[in-house]
Amino acid sequence: MHDHRKIGRELDLFDTDPLIGSGLPYWLPDGAIVRHTLEEYIRAAEQRAGYRHVYSPVMGKRELYEISGHWSHYSDDMFPPMDVGTEQVVLRPSLCPHHALIYRSRSHSYRELPLRMAELGGMYRSELSGVLGGLTRVRAIHLNDAHIFCTLDQVASEAQAALEMIGQAYQVLGIVPVRYRLSLPGPGGKYVAAPRMWQSSTTLLTEVLDRSGLPYEAVEGEAAFYGPKIDVQVADGAGRESTLSTVQVDFHQPSQFDLHYIGVDGAKHRPVMVHRSIIGSVERAVAHLIEQHGGAFPAWLSPRQLAVLPISEAELPSAEALVHRSTQAGLRAEVIGPEHGSLGARIRRARLVPYQAILGSREVADGCVALRLRDGRRLAPRPVGEVLDRIRSLIQGRSIQLWDSVDADPVPNMMK
Repeated sequence: MHDHRKIGRELDLFDTDPLIGSGLPYWLPDGAIVRHTLEEYIRAAEQRAGYRHVYSPVMGKRELYEISGHWSHYSDDMFPPMDVGTEQVVLRPSLCPHHALIYRSRSHSYRELPLRMAELGGMYRSELSGVLGGLTRVRAIHLNDAHIFCTLDQVASEAQAALEMIGQAYQVLGIVPVRYRLSLPGPGGKYVAAPRMWQSSTTLLTEVLDRSGLPYEAVEGEAAFYGPKIDVQVADGAGRESTLSTVQVDFHQPSQFDLHYIGVDGAKHRPVMVHRSIIGSVERAVAHLIEQHGGAFPAWLSPRQLAVLPISEAELPSAEALVHRSTQAGLRAEVIGPEHGSLGARIRRARLVPYQAILGSREVADGCVALRLRDGRRLAPRPVGEVLDRIRSLIQGRSIQLWDSVDADPVPNMMK
């Protein structure tokens, strides 16, 4: 069973310090590479899907969250307000009120809808110390969030498209969900009291799930305070479930912030907000990826993609030249030289690196490398340019496969 807290520290991905505080991890260089690469992927995917990105402040006046409903329904999970002059300012627990204000700041026509607004932004939750752990439960969260402002008849197609984006992301990340959950309100006063609104939004999400053909179960007491949601559940090595991705339908905040668009009839109409997060928080996503892959990330996401291993000091200059050439080709590469031990010891040291290029005197003379894959396969020597082009192609395509099995040309593995 993989524990992301143990592996993450062993691989120098992240750590914590009591002077920074519980639930506030910092990212080390290799962890920052994983995070940045993940963020680049999701931003590019959103741009291709027609989203436009914004930035918004990580705090707002208390009045903002009173209007949104967070203060009355969610304040137990928020940090206390800070007095700034005559105002009270609060660290935001969610990005949606800011996005509602950004939408409201300009007039909109029905021709602009759906308007898809995305942000990978910070938010803060006042989690109790007893539930904090690693990257899965933190107090400073960086959420891959988006809000789609659309007409009522566009809601279903936008929610469906969000579900499809989640599926595509999981495929390239190697994530396997354990179940899909339709999260509904439960008893108690933590939900907005608007029965017709709940019925309409629940009906819409149910229809989306039914049309998708995905198996799901309805669970009461798991909805957001303003509306139901589709939660994509993942599990850690111990079988503990958590929500990674969500799709939500919200009639509440458009009403609270008096959002509108001008319809084809020239009159004002109320848009619907579809909330969606493809990979959830970066922290939880990376924690799950560490555990899912045991630190052996897909090659495109790996902190180090190519390890160059010269057999002796004589091949060291050629190894350094290969690393330079690889870096110029956009790969993340390093030399692991003889000072780190025998070739077998260095191969073990680089066991999580997707590609290991072995350089001996024959390979240097022929301008070739003998490539060893992380899964143990060893390939016959090939020209350096051909190898780098293939690796770069696989990484740019975000392939889960390290090499085409038909084209692997395996040779007996003598390093096991």
